[in-house]
Amino acid sequence: MSTIGLIFTLLKILAAIFVFGIIILVHELGHFFAAKLMGVKVNEFAIGMGPKLLRFGKKETVYSLRLFPIGGFCAMEGEDTESSDPRSFGSRKVWQRIIIIVAGVVMNLVLGFLLLVILFATCMKPDDNGKVLFSSTTISRLPETASSYKTGLRPGDKILSINGKRVITDQDIAILMQSDEDGVMDLVVRRNVNGKSKKVNLDNVKFEIKVENGRQYLIYDFAVKGIKRTPITTIVQAAKTEYSLGIMIWRSLGDIVTGKYGLNQLSGPVGTVEAIGEAVENVTRQEDIRDGLYPLIMMVALITINVGIFNLLPLPALDGGRLIFLIYEGIFRKPVNPKYEGMVHAIGLALLMLLMLVVTFSDISKLVA
Repeated sequence: MSTIGLIFTLLKILAAIFVFGIIILVHELGHFFAAKLMGVKVNEFAIGMGPKLLRFGKKETVYSLRLFPIGGFCAMEGEDTESSDPRSFGSRKVWQRIIIIVAGVVMNLVLGFLLLVILFATCMKPDDNGKVLFSSTTISRLPETASSYKTGLRPGDKILSINGKRVITDQDIAILMQSDEDGVMDLVVRRNVNGKSKKVNLDNVKFEIKVENGRQYLIYDFAVKGIKRTPITTIVQAAKTEYSLGIMIWRSLGDIVTGKYGLNQLSGPVGTVEAIGEAVENVTRQEDIRDGLYPLIMMVALITINVGIFNLLPLPALDGGRLIFLIYEGIFRKPVNPKYEGMVHAIGLALLMLLMLVVTFSDISKLVA
């Protein structure tokens, strides 16, 4: 690799680490600001894990930057151990502690929403008529010779679900249809029948499948209506897209649990940094910068939403695990012994670090393969 190529590769990695660091920073800032708002003492606010690279702060909170950009933490007084400090985490009411715990997730979702608003407001290109349109889920054109028309679909139908899974955006349609194996699906649509809007169940709607180079591709035989971009529709589209991405993430997590996807199909920090780096490099290749920024911003939005949702999982050491303990305390009016809770989170953290190592090894193996 030439010197210029090496420098460019390093810049890509630094850009990717910067993006990943911002996502972590936003999450931890949610905990930090919520803790301060509730009067909880924060002992350390750190970005990254492992040995400290930088440390500053002379008052009660130490701010640090650590070696490995794979996480971060907001260490609160009495969070994992008993503390007599009147400003400890455990001294606050259950509802206050719940707000502190979920604040990180909320900040990630807010960041994802803002990124999507920026994306749709600045990176969408006009059509041949000079209009910027969002894709709806309502069919505008469908030839009568199409397989889906012959099996029940009609122009004007608004697709509500595919194979029992809810449809919010055109992206949902694409994902659900492409994941179907035989091209025969059950749809629920909203249709104008005799001047009234009604839900209609369409069973066994068929779409043609083309096989090319050993892979099969479902052929879309319809087009959807466009929605004119305005400030209101931009906000609505961003909200719908975030919801759609969130549902997609939940479904993917469920597929991992059921064994549909293996560990070798997961991406950890290395794989994420590589993907972001490639997206950043792609921006420099485009004549119109919007063609490069669109997939980059969409990826970053997906990652920050993913970080937020993943942290809600009811697993030890994650925000969702801590939330379970708080819900237990709220119901039974008795907290779990901090010593035992701390042990559970410590074991959970160790298992998560082990999983991180396995996934990172898989990422590296893919890169050198």
